[in-house]
Amino acid sequence: MIVVSDTSPLTNLAAIGQFDLLHQLYAEVRIADGVWDELNANGKRWPGSDNVAAVSWVRRHAVQNRWLVIALQRDLDRGEAESIALALELGADLVVMDEKEGRHAAQRLGLKVIGVLGILLEAKSKGAIDRVRPFLDALRQTAGFYLSESLYQAVLTLASENGTAVEVELDKAEDEE
Repeated sequence: MIVVSDTSPLTNLAAIGQFDLLHQLYAEVRIADGVWDELNANGKRWPGSDNVAAVSWVRRHAVQNRWLVIALQRDLDRGEAESIALALELGADLVVMDEKEGRHAAQRLGLKVIGVLGILLEAKSKGAIDRVRPFLDALRQTAGFYLSESLYQAVLTLASENGTAVEVELDKAEDEE
């Protein structure tokens, strides 16, 4: 399975101490050089930077289709644009991305997308974590991840952690953000 990640999932998972979930779920993750540059922007090592540098299962790639990156950067930042272009070049099975505009662009180009919330749900369903709620709280409190109350509750519902039987489709709920 080929998985390409944008910057924010790496930083957010690292900030809450769950960076290795990517390895547990997907074995190997590919990132574009633009993502690496964002992890090390402005002379600062953002959360996830040291994690990426320390592991062999995250592989960096230079994107070849610079025209596509330029076109995508009309609406997206460099990391998102290069992640989408790299996913297309590699024939990726999955793109890990949180930003709504980037997710929509990737989906319009036929890519399957998952965000940090989807990763947490997948990790729970596969037994990598026992509960989602503590990590949602950590995303809000530690990582500064914006998570509306309705999306928070929707994720808890999908994780069967809030005691209601309401069915919510995560992609639609995330798109409302």
